[in-house]
Amino acid sequence: MGMGRYVVDAVLVEGRSAREVARAHGISKTWIYELIKRYRAGGYEALEPRSRRPRSSPCEASLETVQAVVQMREELEGQGHDAGAATIAYHLQSRIKDPPSRATVWRILKRQGLIVAQPQKRPHSSLVRFEAQLPNEMWQADITTWQLGGGEVVEILNLIDDHSRLFLGSRAYRRVKAADVVEGFHAAAELHGLPESFLSDNGAVFTGSYRGGKVLLEYELERLGVAFKNSRPYHPQTLGKVERLHQTLKRHLVRQAPARTLAELQGQLDAFARYYNHIRPHRALSGRTPLQVYSARLKARPVAAKAGTYFRVRQDRVDKTGKVSLRYDSRLYKIGIGRAYSGRPVKLLIADLNVRVIDTNGQLIRELTLDPSRNYQPIRQGLMSTMS
Repeated sequence: MGMGRYVVDAVLVEGRSAREVARAHGISKTWIYELIKRYRAGGYEALEPRSRRPRSSPCEASLETVQAVVQMREELEGQGHDAGAATIAYHLQSRIKDPPSRATVWRILKRQGLIVAQPQKRPHSSLVRFEAQLPNEMWQADITTWQLGGGEVVEILNLIDDHSRLFLGSRAYRRVKAADVVEGFHAAAELHGLPESFLSDNGAVFTGSYRGGKVLLEYELERLGVAFKNSRPYHPQTLGKVERLHQTLKRHLVRQAPARTLAELQGQLDAFARYYNHIRPHRALSGRTPLQVYSARLKARPVAAKAGTYFRVRQDRVDKTGKVSLRYDSRLYKIGIGRAYSGRPVKLLIADLNVRVIDTNGQLIRELTLDPSRNYQPIRQGLMSTMS
């Protein structure tokens, strides 16, 4: 017997006063009269607890809004993009007249059964997140793998800015070599300037410290005044931002038509980078895009680097006379390499007047300081090396 029925019987059947029953059970006398009124109108069934849900909800999302939210989620998932409440709310701002808030979108997704609780995940409040204070204060770099349509497994080099999450570069290779890392770094630096520091794991193309030496990237960063940092072995959390970027990128790629060549894959990487940087709102950035955050503050730069350092990467092939060409400050120079390297493809790493010539495997062939007083830079002026 419920409390409601007991109270009604005590007053109507036993003849006890409402005041006495209210005092004995610590309830309101007014509530007892309300129960008696319900009983006389509908019997004992009327005493059952009633739903507190309002008969109408003027603020409830319209059917059109619900349909727009569900459709947008399907579109984003179909393209392999993030389809969370914040992203959906952002895109609907330009789609419908009265776009819903992020909280409203979340409630709609919950009611439609499109959000599955994941209690095994740690709450965000338990995370201790490091974030660089300025753009270009730290770049993160890492390599991930992807399978082409024909079954070949290739590698993708990704670079991201730690402060803004700006996707600095994404390049596909059959196998990433030491020279490729330097080339990717310079390509990003040409667009965004040199970073203050560079963070990577302990892969062989990034560092040779565990072998007691240095690789091409370390020499290049040292030359440019960029601080080089490594994550702890078997601790991917240090590179958490670029590791998370790998997941977001692959979720997009798996929804695309399988790329059969590196060129096709590169096209998909470029398209995703544009969307990620310019369009997609980032939850960790308070709904702003990486480009908005990157552009909002002054940029950090290498502590040891000179202001206004000129640098670029040039690809060339040693001609039959053992020379390569370099145009610097609107003037064409010839650099002697040696006939032994005739026909070999090389890369020239230029930082102001300092020039380093390497082969496609990252082997240093020659390093010199350009002499602006002469068009031809003979071999005796620079360093010849067979370093690996």
